[in-house]
Amino acid sequence: MRTVLLAALTVSVLPAADVLDRVSTHADRFGTISRQIWETPELGFHENKSSTLLQTELRSNGFTVKADLAGMPTAFTAEYSSGNGGPVIAILGEFDALPGLSQKDSPNQSPVLDGAPGHGCGHNLLGSASALAVVAIKEEMQARGLKGTIRYYGTPAEEGGGGKIYMIHAGLLKDVDAVLTWHPGDSNRVNLGSNLANNGALFRFYGIASHAAAAPDRGRSALDGAMIMLNAVEMLREHVPQETRIHYIISNGGVAPNVVPAFAEVNLVARNPDMNVLNGVWERILKTAQAGALASETRLEVVQSTNYANILPNDVLQDVLGRAMTKAGGYKFTPEDEKFAAEIQKTLGPATERPGPDEVMVDKTAPQGVASSDVGDISWNVPTATMTAATFAPGVGAHTWQGAACAGTAIGRKGMLVAARTLSLGAIELFEKPDELKTARAAFDKRLAGRKWVTRITPDSKPRLDYAGK
Repeated sequence: MRTVLLAALTVSVLPAADVLDRVSTHADRFGTISRQIWETPELGFHENKSSTLLQTELRSNGFTVKADLAGMPTAFTAEYSSGNGGPVIAILGEFDALPGLSQKDSPNQSPVLDGAPGHGCGHNLLGSASALAVVAIKEEMQARGLKGTIRYYGTPAEEGGGGKIYMIHAGLLKDVDAVLTWHPGDSNRVNLGSNLANNGALFRFYGIASHAAAAPDRGRSALDGAMIMLNAVEMLREHVPQETRIHYIISNGGVAPNVVPAFAEVNLVARNPDMNVLNGVWERILKTAQAGALASETRLEVVQSTNYANILPNDVLQDVLGRAMTKAGGYKFTPEDEKFAAEIQKTLGPATERPGPDEVMVDKTAPQGVASSDVGDISWNVPTATMTAATFAPGVGAHTWQGAACAGTAIGRKGMLVAARTLSLGAIELFEKPDELKTARAAFDKRLAGRKWVTRITPDSKPRLDYAGK
């Protein structure tokens, strides 16, 4: 066994191919980068420091960087090509934070700044591990003369902004043969799981302001329109497929109780395991909004926000990642890690049995995930495989202060090395055996089975740069 020092903490790795040595060589540097991004959390489409940091590091490692892509200032690609043909393999990176999840690297809830953003989904680790992987892959390709192109995609605003969709529309993935990616989690897993398609919009109602007591008859309440819509949505829940999820907030309900609201806004998201089923549900949700506007005599405007497809698994590429993770292995908690994990688990409620970070779970199961991601849209356009790595203490979920705390600790940085090792081994296998990509494309076509990717974010749509992760 050899050891790799990361931020003065020991991580055990299994002896394997040279590419793992290359990951180890750069582990400290990219662990530091993940911490820098964690310390300066930025919301979607505003990840200026994070994107620039990753671009600068990849450029210094010999990558050709193209930035400000698809109408998004923080979107970029970083590419190394051997210049002699071969496949194009893509690795995805994300770096946006979540609103309101500011948190110190403490097992007790303690925001750095109340109300500020934080990396509750671990995207500081996601972008950094993927960048570490492509650097190791590039060096391995050069050392062995492997043909092909390795390309990193810096994708903004995954948390509802849909940055990857605009990159698809811009044709930035049209020459890619396969996509490998990962996500932070509380365990090391590779399987054929999918997630939920989602659709979201801002429903804006425009009425007429008036004095609520002196002249209520002259007013037309935008809030009434919103409330009628939402009451109809609650009734609709009984008549949609049971896997459907509908959640919303009233993001604007007026300015004062004695003024008939001239404007109200509902921010609503619906989800279903199948994007085609979801489209049918969405049409019914639109009717509830139209009914609210009609009954309240207000004007309705619908502003599309998210529209993510469910992930389309790829049997062949998942096998590649499964073999890679088996070789890469997990890691063991130090006594300090165990203490931190035990303390943070006390905040989670009743304990449940969860695998440790030293375990690797690779199987052919197809669990139904409950989150959504624009990785799903990429998977309908390019053969794609994904995995999770144990960056959180067992039992900790994403979009929580506990997740944000773990993402800034040694636990998070050790987990990101599992991801970097797995992605590196998987990509190198594809460069070594390019015929696997033909089999992966056949598996992709079989999964499509005559269906095609559809999105309500049209090719002429512009990224909502004012979105800011809301």
